[in-house]
Amino acid sequence: MSDDLSKLPPNVQERLLRLQQLQQTLQSILAQKQQVEMEKNELEQTLSELTKTADDAVIYKAIGSLLVKSEKSKVTEDLNERKSLLETRSTVIARQEERVRSQVKEAQTKLQEDLSPVSGQPLS
Repeated sequence: MSDDLSKLPPNVQERLLRLQQLQQTLQSILAQKQQVEMEKNELEQTLSELTKTADDAVIYKAIGSLLVKSEKSKVTEDLNERKSLLETRSTVIARQEERVRSQVKEAQTKLQEDLSPVSGQPLS
């Protein structure tokens, strides 16, 4: 395959490499998006469970490998702050995803244009 790649014009090789980089970037963004969504869902479940507990219930908060006694209101406040940050992060990631998807599409189109005159001819 790399032998076939070396037969392509330098500008086509560059576009192909750029497309591969964009696809890797997109994969990374999608992994981040999935991680943020999972954390948001977990937070929402936790907040939902907290609403079911009494205000004077004993609540423990995980800090590293320790569980520390805490007030329900403080834990709820911290979780809501974290949720807000995750929602902001999710919005940023969605914008990045949209931008990179657009760049991938544009790179694919340009690459197809570059390769269309070549595709009728064998590479050997």
